[in-house]
Amino acid sequence: MAGTWIFVEQRDGNIRKVTFEMLSEAKKFGDEVSAVVFGKGVEGLAPEFAKYGADKVYVADADVFKDYNTGAYVAQMVAMINEYSPNAVLFAHTFNGRDFASRLAQKLEAGLATDAIAAEISAGKGVFTRAIYAGKALSKVEVTSSPVFGTIRAGVWEVVEGAGAGEVVKPAIAATDADVYQILKDFTPTVSARPDLTEADVVVSGGRGCKGPEGIKMVEDLADLLGGAVGGSRASIDSGWLGHELQVGQTGKVVNPNLYIACGISGAIQHLAGMSSSKFIAAVNTDTEAPIFNVSDFGVVADMFKVVPILLEELKK
Repeated sequence: MAGTWIFVEQRDGNIRKVTFEMLSEAKKFGDEVSAVVFGKGVEGLAPEFAKYGADKVYVADADVFKDYNTGAYVAQMVAMINEYSPNAVLFAHTFNGRDFASRLAQKLEAGLATDAIAAEISAGKGVFTRAIYAGKALSKVEVTSSPVFGTIRAGVWEVVEGAGAGEVVKPAIAATDADVYQILKDFTPTVSARPDLTEADVVVSGGRGCKGPEGIKMVEDLADLLGGAVGGSRASIDSGWLGHELQVGQTGKVVNPNLYIACGISGAIQHLAGMSSSKFIAAVNTDTEAPIFNVSDFGVVADMFKVVPILLEELKK
C-alpha cells in the first residue's frame, strides 16, 4: 500500500502550516509519506513538501482544481485512491478539509475520525485521539476501513524538517467539468497585517479581564509591537469584543506559538486545551489562584491595565 497521504491545504500557492505539521508527524508512522496537492500551477510547490519528509508528491494540476470545489476534488481523489491504494489519508480540520474528507468518506463508505489531536496509524488501521466534553476528557476512535481517513486539528503537532525524496508523481486527471456543481463567483479574503492565529510565532490573547474594547485595544497594540496574532478567550468572544475566528480554546482554535501572552484570562480548562502547548507562556491576572498560572512560565498578579501599558512603553523604546 502507498503509505500515508497528507492532503495539502493551500490557496494560491500559500501553504498552511498544518500541512507541514501533518507531514512531520506522519514520518513517525514508519511508512512512506506522501503529500497530495490539487490546484492550478502548483507543481512548483513540490520541493517544499520534500523538506518536511515527503517521499512522494502527488500533483494534480489542472484548470478544474483552480478553486476548491467538492465534486471535482472528490472525483480526483477517488480515482487516485483506487489506483495507488494508500493506507491512510489525512486532512487538516479546516472548512475545506472537513468538507472534503466527509464527502470522500461517504463516497467510499469508509470511516472518518474528525478533529483529532493525536494519531497512531499502522497495519491498516488508525487510532485517533479526540477531545470531548469541552476538553474535559479524551476519547480514542479506531478506524479500520481502508483507507483510514482523519482530519487533524491545526497546531497540535510540531513542524520538523526532515529531507524526503520528494519524487513527483502526476496522476491522470480524472475530474471533469461535469463534476463541478459549485461555481465560485467571487472571493473576498479577510485582509489583516497580522499573521494567521494558528501559524503565528507570538499570540497575545485577551479575556474577561480586558473589560471591554479599551482592554482589547491594548492587547492588539501589544500583538502588533511583537509582530504577533490576536486571540481571545470564550468570554471576550461572547462579549463581542473579538470575532469568533479569534477564539482560542477547545471550541475555538489550538495555537502553538513560541510565545503566548494571556491578558486578563483566568484559564478555564477549555481555554488551556487550546494554548497550553505553547513554548513559553506569560500571564497577567489579578487572581492569584487563576488556573492560567499553573501552566505559565512567567506570571504577574496584577491588573492588566497597569501592567500592559508599561510593557507597551518599554517595547516602543
